[in-house]
Amino acid sequence: MRLTAIIVCMFLLVHQSDAQRRNEPDYNREFIWGITKATNSGLIGGLTFKYNLALSDFQYHGLVLDLVNIKHPQESRVFSNLTGNTFILGKANYLYNIRLSYNRELVIFKKAPQQGVQINLIGSLGPTLGLESPYYIEIQSEAGGRSTRKVPFDYRRHFNNSQSSILGAGNIFQGLGESQVVPGATAKIAVAFEFGTFKSNVVGIETGFIIDAFTREIIIMPTTQNSAFFPAVYATLFYGSRK
Repeated sequence: MRLTAIIVCMFLLVHQSDAQRRNEPDYNREFIWGITKATNSGLIGGLTFKYNLALSDFQYHGLVLDLVNIKHPQESRVFSNLTGNTFILGKANYLYNIRLSYNRELVIFKKAPQQGVQINLIGSLGPTLGLESPYYIEIQSEAGGRSTRKVPFDYRRHFNNSQSSILGAGNIFQGLGESQVVPGATAKIAVAFEFGTFKSNVVGIETGFIIDAFTREIIIMPTTQNSAFFPAVYATLFYGSRK
């Protein structure tokens, strides 16, 4: 009887230990960065940075910082008749967006050790700051000659005679210091597919739906309809490390 009791106790201890190991998370924290592309952005929409902590083996939470550029759906590039350089006809402002979100992730399919694919369901919510930044163009100086100057696009002066007077676009981020800050909120739901053969790092793709809502209409192109709401489908290629 004593031997049987000892065997039963040893079995229970081993079983409890195995259960505890299964409930322990594979990693306690992770730092991920990525390049994102959305249906309302350019070829490269921006950058994203994520820091997560483990709540359990299948739940993680943390913060996400996104730095992105949002475009108007009617933006199109045209060529200057004077130089052949391109610019966006009718564009008055850029919209640079800074998102800071609380992130929650649920592992719905866990990959096998050192191989396979892991699938996470993601939701995030938080504040965002829109930077309404003037779009600069290059024009000839009023004094004539070959001298030029860069000025914010004014549709009342430049729209009708754009291709005959505009030489091209200004420098990128030129009007950033003149931006108007417009607060808002952002929400996202997505699915992430994680790959990689090493436990200490991760690479994968995240895709989903995101919406940014601002406290007022953002004037990107004054010659057409603008909005305070910017929904989009997006995809992010990401890489990171885990401990």
